Amino acid sequence: MRFIIQGGRTLEGNIRLAGAKNAATKMMVASLLTGEPCVLENFPEIGDTKITEELCGSLGSKIEKNNNILKISTPELKTSKVTSLSRRNRIPILALGPLLARMGEAEVPILGGDKIGPRPVDIHLASLTAMGAKVEVLADRYVGFAKNGLRGAKIALRYPSVGATENTILAAVLAKGRTIIQNAAIEPEILDLVKFLQKMGALIEFGANRVIYIDGVEHLRGANHEIMPDRNEAVSFACLAIATDGRILVKGAQQENLSTFLNTIRRIGGEYEVKKNGIEFYRAGKLYPANIETDTYPGFMTDWQQPTAVLLTQANGSSNIHETVYEDRFGYAADLNLMGADIKAQTKCLGELPCRFIGGDHCHSAIINGPTELEAAKISVRDLRSGIAHVIAALIARGESSINGVEELDRGYEKLDERLKALGANISRV
Repeated sequence: MRFIIQGGRTLEGNIRLAGAKNAATKMMVASLLTGEPCVLENFPEIGDTKITEELCGSLGSKIEKNNNILKISTPELKTSKVTSLSRRNRIPILALGPLLARMGEAEVPILGGDKIGPRPVDIHLASLTAMGAKVEVLADRYVGFAKNGLRGAKIALRYPSVGATENTILAAVLAKGRTIIQNAAIEPEILDLVKFLQKMGALIEFGANRVIYIDGVEHLRGANHEIMPDRNEAVSFACLAIATDGRILVKGAQQENLSTFLNTIRRIGGEYEVKKNGIEFYRAGKLYPANIETDTYPGFMTDWQQPTAVLLTQANGSSNIHETVYEDRFGYAADLNLMGADIKAQTKCLGELPCRFIGGDHCHSAIINGPTELEAAKISVRDLRSGIAHVIAALIARGESSINGVEELDRGYEKLDERLKALGANISRV
């Protein structure tokens, strides 16, 4: 499946954010911790939630959906094993905690996600081991046992991994005693997951300096929760407005979750107005170069650098992007260069932040020289976030572009082509 995009149009209008992918999928897994029904509002109809539905359904969950509201109930886990899934994402490993907590054993497949380099799971497994589980990594699956149940522990993460923090929280809420997570990730999606778990009866507190305290409880109940708006969608649509020299009101966008991005686009030459129902984005004038470094929250999110890079191809001067979260996230640069961009990826650290990849051979920095006029091209989506960069580039390029593999975009963007058409884009799905 592919998108055919005719570039050169100014996009204007209103677009409403879907529920956050990175919160919705984790809440579905969290619902496995109780036998009572849970209701999730503002639920996104995307590929990753469908995969998670398949995961939960295979374990015994009953799922109903209507108008972006999902009701999920797992009165009984019929198995502790997830043998296979029809599609890939990283969610299965997060089921280890709930399965170990409720059944004392777990088996889930090893599946990937975005093709952006290895994502080591040793941080996940070390946390579960500290809580009394025994986890074995086989060729195609993880197998875990906690015959005597999980117990609270003091856990210091070597890196504030989002997934490892979530896995530890999900395991700890029903564990015996107190769990202390040091150097925890504190992304807004994690806070939203914690709000949901608190509604279910969990005891979770945030301390200073990335510390989370969890006192295990005997059982959790069902809960209703409205999923936060997707901040990655917000950034994508903001970049789209500025790139096409348009004006787009992103309904549901939350200033408090986007502060580092908002500062960045203002430095670049974009502008925004915070309104009661969202944030309106537009271009203030010509675009300027910038130096950007990705980081864990509250820093500049790694998923924001790809659409922002498209803006920097139109800036007057030389910009740098230093990727400190994932080591292999500049594959899309070759595609943008094919369209006329001037991007040079390199192994050198181009920034001030401490970087785990210093001295290695990973191309984790990029120099972007602009402005360059982009021309239409035939390209293929490499991963979810680089895919939206492809779409933005095609919408400002001269001519007709063909983007293959849009199923990858469907994993994280609900009805993207239909929503872009409503803004005036010339885009079709074939």
